[in-house]
Amino acid sequence: MSKSSGTIAILGAVSEKSNDRFETESNLARRIPIMKTKILLIVLSLAFFQSAMAQQIETKPVKEANPADVASIDSIMKAVYDVISGDAGQKRDWDRFRTLFHKDARMIPSGKNKEGVVNARVLSTEDYIARAAPVMEKDGFFEREIARRVDQYGNIAQVFSSYESFHKKDDKTPFARGINSFQLLNDGKRWWVITIYWQGETPENPIPKEYLKNRKN
Repeated sequence: MSKSSGTIAILGAVSEKSNDRFETESNLARRIPIMKTKILLIVLSLAFFQSAMAQQIETKPVKEANPADVASIDSIMKAVYDVISGDAGQKRDWDRFRTLFHKDARMIPSGKNKEGVVNARVLSTEDYIARAAPVMEKDGFFEREIARRVDQYGNIAQVFSSYESFHKKDDKTPFARGINSFQLLNDGKRWWVITIYWQGETPENPIPKEYLKNRKN
């Protein structure tokens, strides 16, 4: 075989390899968008599944409220204080608790932190249950309303409810006092708790005298 023939053969082999490489790269280039699309579809499917699961958890059916608990402002206020109160070791009826609150209700404790900065923390009802249940069941907790001031317009009401907290039902001296600010809604059928926003009493910020007695409407 002549040198020129050998050269042609080599060039032919190189050309074939180049063609094979081109086809491989071409096929890979076509596959990359398909792969990206598949990955995107998988990610979107997982996101949709997680969203659906979260929504299912958030919207799990809550048992119907006892009509006597939600018939009036007075009844729903008493029900809230009653359901969170109990001796040490006593599990609270959190299902009843949930029936008192709107699905988007918020619980907002406020006060000074260790650095002396006034702040507030926004909790869902489930957040509140997760945080409060272990403490209440371990130490015992009774909260009593000592005075109430109600402002109502149409279907909305704002209630300043002064409270005292005890570890036992027969304790004489409260370990804490403060004011719960309730925002309530009547949907035409019943009352709902929309928000409870509260601040505990401190030596430098005692409850004003006017909030230690009921206001006559």
